[in-house]
Parts: sequence; C-alpha cells; structure tokens
Amino acid sequence: MTFTFDETAYRNLVAEVAPKVIETEDEYERVLTVVERLTFAKNRTPEQRVLHKLLVKLIEVYETQNYPMDLSVPHEILQHIMEASGTRQADLVGVIGSSGVVSEVVNGKRSISKAQAKMLGDYFKVSPSLFI
Repeated sequence: MTFTFDETAYRNLVAEVAPKVIETEDEYERVLTVVERLTFAKNRTPEQRVLHKLLVKLIEVYETQNYPMDLSVPHEILQHIMEASGTRQADLVGVIGSSGVVSEVVNGKRSISKAQAKMLGDYFKVSPSLFI
C-alpha cells in the first residue's frame, strides 16, 4: 500500500503551523505542542509525517543551542545504573574483573574497555556504548 504526497494538503498544514526557526521559549512551547499532537495522532497522513519530521528538527536545533546536555563520563553512567538497579560492586566481580578492577572502574580510576563495556551492557541489558 503506497501513499501519495498531497502538496496542497502539506501547504495548508504548513500555513496553519507556520514553522520557522525557534528563537524564544514561547515559540519552543508552541512547536512542542504541535509536535505532541502530531506524535500521538492516529493514522498520520504522509503530509503530517513530513511536517512532524521538520518540526522535530527545529526543536532539536533549539534544544542543542539552549539546553546543551553535559556528556556523562562512562563511570558516572555505571554508578547511576548500579544505584538505580541496586547493584553493588561485589555483584560485578567476575563480570568485568577482580574486586580491585571493579573498584577502579566504578570510581573512574580505570577506563572501561570495550570488552568490559560489552559485558556490562549484557549484565544491565543496556547498550554497551553507554560505557565507552
């Protein structure tokens, strides 16, 4: 089943939403509201999907400029996941190494190897890339 893109319907949607580069918090909130509505709309049309994609890009640009994310260090991510899951350092002995190795990794004194990242990903059921 293929969908055809209706240029007129898309132009009408764009005219209704009037997307532009987001420069203020009010514009950001307005576009977020439209994106939420489109995200949860059942049976979105091809035109709505294209508009949704455009608005999400505008939001991403605004958020990157105004709400930069601090990049977490791998051992801090590990500490957070351990705390959230109730995992102790002793639980990781044998998973990523001896108690000394586990202590050094958890405390950021030793970097996490790719092999350890894979084992941690398997252990916690998360992407190994979190630990690299």
